[in-house]
Amino acid sequence: VELMESGGGSVQPGESLRLSCAASGYRQTLNLCMAWFRETPGKEREGVVSLDTRGDTIYYHDSVKGRFIVSWDAAKNTVDLMMNSLKPEDTAAYYCAAVPIPAGYCNGDYARSPWRFDSWGQGTQVTVFT
Repeated sequence: VELMESGGGSVQPGESLRLSCAASGYRQTLNLCMAWFRETPGKEREGVVSLDTRGDTIYYHDSVKGRFIVSWDAAKNTVDLMMNSLKPEDTAAYYCAAVPIPAGYCNGDYARSPWRFDSWGQGTQVTVFT
């Protein structure tokens, strides 16, 4: 699976940003577990959200519940992450990741385990000013 990210940038607290990740190079009848991770210097890569592309399972880290919305656009093979009410602590490099697995298993266990993913995007920076 090849992943191409877009979006990111620098904003003031309370503002919004959208990240997108386009997936290609895979058989589209497969379910992908797709996730967004974020990383800051000195900290482990953290799973923020995940979802099944051909199922209903969605996971949100507690720190983003009610603020971030993840969705899959099947027509574009793209996972979008709408980040609202951004906080300075959301500042990080964000990475899209994917792995083909059966639908229904793309839950918090996967989002907490970056080693389970075998395809990664190049990363995009999100900066929320203090």
